[in-house]
Amino acid sequence: MKTYKIFLIRNALTQGNTEGKYIGQTDEPLCEEGILQLKDLIENYNYPKAEAVFSSPLLRCIQTAANIYPENKPIIITDLSECNFGEFEGHTADELSASEEFSLWLKGSQDAAPPFGESNRDFSKRVRECFIKIVDGLIKTGTTSASIITHGGVIMTILSSFGLPELSMHEWLTPSGCGFTLCITPSIWSRINKAEVISEIPD
Repeated sequence: MKTYKIFLIRNALTQGNTEGKYIGQTDEPLCEEGILQLKDLIENYNYPKAEAVFSSPLLRCIQTAANIYPENKPIIITDLSECNFGEFEGHTADELSASEEFSLWLKGSQDAAPPFGESNRDFSKRVRECFIKIVDGLIKTGTTSASIITHGGVIMTILSSFGLPELSMHEWLTPSGCGFTLCITPSIWSRINKAEVISEIPD
């Protein structure tokens, strides 16, 4: 039976990442440290080859994709963008620690949202629907391998929603430039929308 592999890879470091800031839809480029770290991973480890590459439209993901997959033109999907952190954007957890709204949002309440940002429920719904469309498209076209270059929050949402083993979001925390391989069996996917997490990236 034909199976499908999807490689979820988090963008390399930006300056905001190194400073511990919430960088959602701010369009930061990779910082020098992030570029050097990514080049070191590419030179010393193996990233999987992919028939198709999908990317968030944000620059840090496009740059990451260009470094890992220089021969693939990424397919840009807006719904692979990171969460809109609203007024939390550009701040650290320490800076927001006194905010009641931040505390509620951090606890994972589905209706909680940063002021002028995206609620946990809306973000999760957006990401889940996007991933289902990607998987269904791969199966329909017979494309058996694809990489998705996206953000930490997006990867955690996908894996906590569809991954086996079933783990909570924080247990799928992914370092910059790294990720996981999912193996999808169409007969299982069509029944329960679940995919087996089989390895870490890079290896």
